[in-house]
Amino acid sequence: MGDLKVYTLKDDQWDTIVRSFKDHDVYYLSAYLRSLEINGDGEALLFYYEGKDCRGINVVLKRDIASCEHFKGILEEGRYYDFTTPYGYGGWIIEGEKKEELFAEYEDWCKENGIVSEFVRFHPLIENHFSAHDSYEVIPLGQVIAMDLTDEDTMMMNMSSRNRNKVRKAAKTGVTVDCCHREKLDEFIMIYEETMRRDNAEAYYFFNRDYYDCLFDGLQDHIRIFFAQLDGKILSSCIVFLENERMSYHLAGSTKTSGNIYETNLLIYKTAEWGCRNGYRSFLLGGGVGSHEDYLYQFKRGFDDKHSYQFYIGKKIYLKEVYDRLVSERKQIGNPGFFPVYRG
Repeated sequence: MGDLKVYTLKDDQWDTIVRSFKDHDVYYLSAYLRSLEINGDGEALLFYYEGKDCRGINVVLKRDIASCEHFKGILEEGRYYDFTTPYGYGGWIIEGEKKEELFAEYEDWCKENGIVSEFVRFHPLIENHFSAHDSYEVIPLGQVIAMDLTDEDTMMMNMSSRNRNKVRKAAKTGVTVDCCHREKLDEFIMIYEETMRRDNAEAYYFFNRDYYDCLFDGLQDHIRIFFAQLDGKILSSCIVFLENERMSYHLAGSTKTSGNIYETNLLIYKTAEWGCRNGYRSFLLGGGVGSHEDYLYQFKRGFDDKHSYQFYIGKKIYLKEVYDRLVSERKQIGNPGFFPVYRG
């Protein structure tokens, strides 16, 4: 049998372990998990397994089920928990063969430590859902878009003709795109929150200032703000993660402008162009709202209609009797399709 270790954010080895895996990404790094802890998403844990024929890592947020609004005052605190993937993508990254022992030890740990269930959003570019089929219920959802940054000619060729025209029109209008580390953070937050209010976003997406400060303090050179402006006024902006030759579109917002300036089209293209010139291989834009092929998905697809990737989620119940009891204790299930059902 191999050795399964569990690390918290107090452990200095966290990022050294993560970066020792060739397919790692920013969503596994301690600075990103620390920002989510600050945001109240749960306790961050890194699982590291090392056996004779394989090794693997998994990053989760551990949540006390008793703190869920449905069970406050009903369930004893510190007894039952569930795991969820940090906002973005995750799941086990495994190197080597004979992964059965890894999953067996992990499942035993979860059962012994009161973990009722786990929800996973697998990384579409790593395609780590393949290694999890025997241990999780793996379900395909929508498609996500990732731009190929091999070279600028390839980038332009992969864009739809309509999007190319919009990018050129924005440039001719006088829109320019620049990037910075955190100098424009106040402006970004204002524009982002304005966008979230306009879109009637859930309260979760209004992050507190400590969340942003933790990201920029921790990720250092692995995060940038890109912004499109016209006549000195910022019209749209995005936060982008930079890790392991990948760029990832994190948060974005735009002002409510009049006319068809297409500043966001130019913003994304110029951000990708910057990535191409600085040695990045891909720019993960994500998909539509709720993984639907909606307007947002179609907008992103216009930047690279040749590189869409299937997005998968994973479900796992470790303590079936407890899970069923929690579901039955809910007076009314708000969303039966949600997992875990007792949080729906």
